[in-house]
Amino acid sequence: MQNHKHAVEKIAASVQHYFGRREPFRIYHGSTNNTRPTEYQRGNTVDISDLSRVLKVDVGARTALVEPNVPMDRLIESTMEHGLIPLVVMEFPGITTGGGFAGTAGESSSYKYGYFSETINSVEIILGNGDIITASEKENTDLFHGAPGAAGSLGITTLLELQLKQAKKYVKATYHPVRSIPEAIEKIRGETLDPELDYVEGILFSKEHGVVVTGSLTDDLPATAQVQRFSDASDPWYYLHIKEKTLQSAGPVTEYIPLAEYLFRYDRGGFWVGEFALKYFKLPFNHFARRLLDDFLHARMLYKILHGSGLSRNFIIQDLALPFSTAEKFINYTTESFGIWPLWLCPLRQTRPLTLNPHPLGTEADGETLKPMLNVGLWGVGPTQHDKFVTKNRELEHKVCELGGMKVLYAHTYYEENEFWEMFDRQWYDGLRRKYKAESLPSLWHKVRVDPNAQREAAEGSSRRAWMDQFKLLSGIQKAVASGEYLTARNSSWKKQETRRQGQTDKMK
Repeated sequence: MQNHKHAVEKIAASVQHYFGRREPFRIYHGSTNNTRPTEYQRGNTVDISDLSRVLKVDVGARTALVEPNVPMDRLIESTMEHGLIPLVVMEFPGITTGGGFAGTAGESSSYKYGYFSETINSVEIILGNGDIITASEKENTDLFHGAPGAAGSLGITTLLELQLKQAKKYVKATYHPVRSIPEAIEKIRGETLDPELDYVEGILFSKEHGVVVTGSLTDDLPATAQVQRFSDASDPWYYLHIKEKTLQSAGPVTEYIPLAEYLFRYDRGGFWVGEFALKYFKLPFNHFARRLLDDFLHARMLYKILHGSGLSRNFIIQDLALPFSTAEKFINYTTESFGIWPLWLCPLRQTRPLTLNPHPLGTEADGETLKPMLNVGLWGVGPTQHDKFVTKNRELEHKVCELGGMKVLYAHTYYEENEFWEMFDRQWYDGLRRKYKAESLPSLWHKVRVDPNAQREAAEGSSRRAWMDQFKLLSGIQKAVASGEYLTARNSSWKKQETRRQGQTDKMK
C-alpha cells in the first residue's frame, strides 16, 4: 500500500499544479476500450497508467482492492487463486476496473447485479483540486453515485474495493435455440427469473435464428459431459460455435465451459467485429485464416488496430439499453435501417436515478422496483461516406430515445449539448462538479461527443486516395504489433490455470 500511496500523492501533486494555474487537463490511462476516434496528447495530461496492481484479495470479506488500470484478465488471475471471482466480469480481458466503473459495463450477470459499478463498495478519488478522498455508501455518497458513467469528469479514480463471490470450475452453459425476435426477448425475460442461473444472454443471427444462453456455475462435470474451450487458436470462435450447434437443433444444447474460458468467451473475434474487419479488407473468413491471424483477432489487438488505423470512424459500434416492451420495435428498426447481424442481447438490472448510466424510466406494479432493461449490441460496418455515417448515427440516437431507451456512451456520440442533457439531470451533475472541484476537467458531454466536422476533415483527407484503406490497415497493424499486446493474449496464465485444473480432474477419474 505504501507504493500505491506514493503514486497517488504524486498524481495528486500534478493535479494541484494544474488547478493552481487554472489550467484544464486530461487523464491518460494507458489504454482505452471506447470506440470513438481518440488521440493521446501529452500537453496538460495527468498520467495514471502505472496504477495497475491488485493490492489485496480479502477471502473472508470477499473483496479485492484494485487499482484502476488492472485489466479483467489480470484481476481474474489474482482472484481465482483464492477461489473467488467478481460479480460482474467484462467479456474482453483488456477492459480495466477503472474503465468499467467510470464507463458503463453490463454483462451476462448484470441482470442479477447491475452494472459493474454497482458491485463496487468504495472508491478512492483525486478531486480536481488535488484532494484525495474516499466515496462510498457511507461517505461522499453523492459522488459515489455520480462517478459511475461520468467518464472521469468528476475526478480521477485511483483505487476500488470490489465485491467477489465463490468461483467454481465450470459454467454449465445451455444454448436455447429461438426462431423469432419476440421468442428471443420473451425467453430472455423468463430465464432471468430463474434463481438457479448465474448468467443470461442472447444472440440473434437473423430474424429466424437466435440463441438464448443460460449459465450456472458448477464444480460437477458429468462423465459424459463435453468440455468446450474458446481461447486457443485451434478452438472455434464462441458465437460461430453456438450458431452451428443450434442452427438445426430442435431443443437445448448443453456444454461445460471452464470458468475463465466462459468469462472471456468473446475475446477471440471481439464478439464478431473480427469477422467484419476481415471482410472489410477483403480477407478470407474461414478457420484457416482465423487460426493463421489469431494474434491479431483478440479484442486487445482489434482495439489497437481500430484506433491505430482510424477505422473506428467507419464502424457502427453501439450498445443501446431499452425497456423490454420496446426492444422488438427497436430490433425491427435496426434490421431495416442497418441490416447488421448478429445482435447481442443482454438483460440488465436498472440503476436507480440519479445516475449517469443508462436508465430507461419505469417501475413494476409495486411502484418501487425498477423495470429491467435489455441491452442490444449493434456492431458492424457503417456507411463509408462520412455524412451518411453521421446521419445514421443521429437517426439511431433519435430512435432509441423515441422508444424510451438510452445508449451507452463509449461509442460515437453526436448529441448536441442541450439534447444530451435532456437525458440526465444537469443541475445535479453541475452541482457535483462544483462541490468536488471538477470544473477544470472536461465535462461528460465534451468527453464523449464526436466532433463531426473534425471527423469529416479526416475522412475527406483519406477518401481522396484510393489506396488509403489498405495503408490505414497496415498502419494499424504496425502500431498493434509494436504495442506487444498480442503477447498478453498468448501468455495469459488463466488459460494455463484452467488446463492445469482440467488435467488434475482427468487424473482423478
